[in-house]
Amino acid sequence: MDTTPAVRRPLRAALALTGAAGVAGAAVFAVTVLSGEDRAPVRPGHPAPGASAHPAGEAPAPGARGIGDPLFPLDGNGGYTVRRYTLDFDWRAPRTPFPATATISATATQALSRFDLDFAGNTLRSVTVDGAPARTVRDGDELVVTPARPLARGRAFTVRVAYTADPTQRRHRDDAIQDYGWVPTADGTLLSPQPDGAKMIFPVDDHPSLRAPFTFHVTTPPGLTAAANGRLVERVRQPDGRTRWTYDSEQPLAAQLVQLAIGKFTLTRSTGPHGLPVRDVVPTDLVGDTEAYRSLTPDHLAWLEQRLGPYPFRRYGVLVGESDLPVALETQSLSVLPSADLLGDRVAAERNLVHELTHHWTGDSVAIRRWSDLWLSEGHARFYELLYSDTHGGVDMEGMMRSAYEQHDQWRHDDGAPAEPTASSLFRQMRYDGSALVLYALREKVGEGTFERIERSWVTTYQGRVAGTRDFVRLASKVAGEDLTPFLTPWLYGAHTPPMPGHPDWQVDPVEED
Repeated sequence: MDTTPAVRRPLRAALALTGAAGVAGAAVFAVTVLSGEDRAPVRPGHPAPGASAHPAGEAPAPGARGIGDPLFPLDGNGGYTVRRYTLDFDWRAPRTPFPATATISATATQALSRFDLDFAGNTLRSVTVDGAPARTVRDGDELVVTPARPLARGRAFTVRVAYTADPTQRRHRDDAIQDYGWVPTADGTLLSPQPDGAKMIFPVDDHPSLRAPFTFHVTTPPGLTAAANGRLVERVRQPDGRTRWTYDSEQPLAAQLVQLAIGKFTLTRSTGPHGLPVRDVVPTDLVGDTEAYRSLTPDHLAWLEQRLGPYPFRRYGVLVGESDLPVALETQSLSVLPSADLLGDRVAAERNLVHELTHHWTGDSVAIRRWSDLWLSEGHARFYELLYSDTHGGVDMEGMMRSAYEQHDQWRHDDGAPAEPTASSLFRQMRYDGSALVLYALREKVGEGTFERIERSWVTTYQGRVAGTRDFVRLASKVAGEDLTPFLTPWLYGAHTPPMPGHPDWQVDPVEED
């Protein structure tokens, strides 16, 4: 996710993100998800997801209500691993509730008496487990499901949740994210689930460390196009004149990276490095006006591949949005960019295009283990955004980093050190410029050549995997041939910013109390 750059003060808002989606009549969605990813640590006393075969006679017990992330302890769930979600959405019209069904195939990782799903709002109709009615309780954002019979460890089971979806559901954060969840447009919708808004859209095991491939089946009224993560598998015209679109994400993705949009779009196609398919999804009336900046994607891919290695997914593209949501988002294989950003200044446009594309190496492919590891995702995206701009006639990276250094103690005071966010300060400026500064300091410490080897090793070693701050420090130390823990620890934690290697003249501004 990208934010509007700020030089002298913390950023509280992000760039405008928009997405057009139009519906003239009914539309039907179906989404399929497969899973088998590493999960973040659970809370003490709860069985770990993915545990080995159960001992004979294990007594059924409730699954954990969350996987224990310190910032969002109830996100994700314990006691099972999701193998597949199939979501059927019978879309009616913008801002209009519609019938929906989620069918979730899972495997118990403990003997389960009951389990939870992350599910917020919407009107619950019925829940079955393996075809038998289940008892349910709505407890805040948790849907507690008690099957008719307990589930043995290792057993595969299927949950079917029927509900009425509310496509107006959004929540607000007082940081760069601002509004998230459903994004209603004049004639349709798109999604902005980051950080944990997927639960407003479908029942889910929702945490950035939990990923799965998706298949989307979307039926749209005449004249409208459906777009989603991944590959368009088929497009079939129905007898009633509607069109059924099928997309396959091809590779696992976290719920916060799901994208689905309906509108009067044109799908434009080009080719990136090594024949990589590039597909943009553009409101038809903006195809020509946005082409100049969208056509830069192959160059951006080539530039990043020189530094981070091969692009880790099978295709890429940009969804040009038309809404008032102030955020750009790295939805996997189909980043969302605001239309205004692609109609304005080239430097700003390229910064955001490169930022969201960088996330596909760091954040999408290498997923964060805990939310406190967000600095690894946003810091890398901001670092390469600035480095690209600096080498292509844009911003002065050293000047930006010196400005960030001057403000770093203030950001630590206001929003926590890079690896010490609070839930409310998660997407503040410290996770962007403040975290890019950590990488800049590391480069100054070890030298450009060693830094480049660290970066390439990071994204290749953990490609398609979950990793956190300790993993990064350990890997960086191994590549550098020295223990970098004493150097990186004060950069990532604590109230005071360390000296910048190679820049003894850089000074940190005094902290101003509220």
